Amino acid sequence: MSKKYVMGNSAIALGALSSGVNLVAGYPGTPSSEIIETVAKYPHDGTYVEWSVNEKAAMEVAAAAAYCGARAMVTMKQVGLNVASDPLMSLAYVGVKGGMVVISADDPGPISSQTEQDTRRFAEFARLPVFDPVSPEEAFEMVRAAFEYSEKYKTPVILRPTTRVDHAYASIDTPDSFRAREYEGFVKDSKKWVIFPRLSYMNHAMIEKRNIGIGEDFSSCRFNSVSGSSPKAVVATGVSYAYAAEFLKDHPDIRFIKVGTPYPLPESFLLKALDGVSEVLCLEELSPYIEESLLKLIGKHRLDITVRGKLTGDVPPSGENDSDSAKTIISRFLGLETESAVADLSGAPEPPARPPVLCAGCPHRASFYAVKRAMKGKKAYFCGDIGCYTLGNAMPLDMVDTCLCMGAGITMAQGFNHLDSEATAISFTGDSTFFASGLTGVVNAVYNAADMILCVLDNSTTAMTGHQPHPGTGRNLMSAPVDKISIEKLLLAAGVKKVVTVDPLDLDAAIKAVSDCAAIKGVKAVIFKSPCVAIVKSDKKCVADREKCVGCLRCIKEIGCPALSVSDGKAVIDENLCTGCGLCSRLCPVGAIGGKQA
Repeated sequence: MSKKYVMGNSAIALGALSSGVNLVAGYPGTPSSEIIETVAKYPHDGTYVEWSVNEKAAMEVAAAAAYCGARAMVTMKQVGLNVASDPLMSLAYVGVKGGMVVISADDPGPISSQTEQDTRRFAEFARLPVFDPVSPEEAFEMVRAAFEYSEKYKTPVILRPTTRVDHAYASIDTPDSFRAREYEGFVKDSKKWVIFPRLSYMNHAMIEKRNIGIGEDFSSCRFNSVSGSSPKAVVATGVSYAYAAEFLKDHPDIRFIKVGTPYPLPESFLLKALDGVSEVLCLEELSPYIEESLLKLIGKHRLDITVRGKLTGDVPPSGENDSDSAKTIISRFLGLETESAVADLSGAPEPPARPPVLCAGCPHRASFYAVKRAMKGKKAYFCGDIGCYTLGNAMPLDMVDTCLCMGAGITMAQGFNHLDSEATAISFTGDSTFFASGLTGVVNAVYNAADMILCVLDNSTTAMTGHQPHPGTGRNLMSAPVDKISIEKLLLAAGVKKVVTVDPLDLDAAIKAVSDCAAIKGVKAVIFKSPCVAIVKSDKKCVADREKCVGCLRCIKEIGCPALSVSDGKAVIDENLCTGCGLCSRLCPVGAIGGKQA
């Protein structure tokens, strides 16, 4: 054994490796991405690991491994669980043979997500056990326990870390080497593995009965605990327990209840922990899940206990908790006087706003600008998608009218076209998103005779989540060279009428490509192909000649590159940020911007 100082996501990965995991699959998404990257980084004799094309594919790959009796883990963020929900709901009914752990990382805030959805709700909906870790250390232990519970009850088990657990650091004792477990292999049995309505009916009844047993099992689980003996109790889950513990360490008499296994609810444990309690405060992220569960439990057993939390306005209904908010909330609940931990800033000026922007030199900026120029004076709908290019909504580009979820831009553009055929419907999608969830929308567009332009912003990586490979990059996570899947050939095979590939930094050619596609009816596509500036560095820089600059500031007003600024009414280029893409030089009406070697 050795001690390793690691991120929470790495702790989860090491927990899986130390459990002898045989297969790990997933799709990148903050805050979960580093889990699979850690598995790939450490020696993993006998463990197969992959970035799947999307979360649904990952879930199904892992399911087959679990059917073989192998231990499998699948990773995603909370919105990815929506994509994987179809196979997961059926898996809950079919069950597994080997241990199967589903990591769904929630994102309170949200910091980098479309929603603040709570995976505990999904676990209850799917009737699957869920663990809610407090810290990286506990996440490491919970993964190992989750495999054991999965095999004991023949069911997938969900681990629900949140952003602060995923990205915190801690010292973990782990083995010095890892080896995958032996497994029996798949045993054919259509009565077990082929889902039919009759089997689902019988298994549903079994699941409801089984979950009562799991709840009893959880009641003696080491991840649930109680301390103190006061008639007022604080119940906390996940990282909120750590925040509460920081304050309550100075109040050891206060009854402090930790629920690490929120579903199935450990009823026996909670009834015992609440004995003698008259009032309880629930501190949790995101939804009032434990609060509602306690209300049901108290009503079921006719207990005289007042429950406070999100539903009563004692805890904020959305966003993250933290140590300061936990101190304030608990102090108010206990009737304690407390000094604010936050300095009085009432007289201080507001800090400057720093909205997220596309990187200096990002080829997506040029792609958006080319479309904007081609569509100038025309009515058009611009449907965005999930990725770096969502930032095309920012001024002065203002080129994203909608953004719903992965792949939705392609299909939403069709909806606009069918209701307003006079306008040009344009969708933007990244290369990774295209493979993950774009093909269905393309086929739907061709099949239903839509008139739209699909813009694929191909920067040859999954940039937003850490530059993971995808089917178009020519390599996979096992470092094996693989055939690149051509986006152009896929589009042509699907029946797209015209496909043009162009470098967006060749502005004139890019504008012409869009204009040419707009001139014909049907489904057309422009592939804007240029590498991500974060992985392909250039020694070129752009410089602005102050003598030539006339101060029109067109370069700044039209593209919004963060390397551009104004000094004494004239354009200035920050050489520390500039990548030499040259887009600004193509806009300058007087030729005041040129290039040089760094």
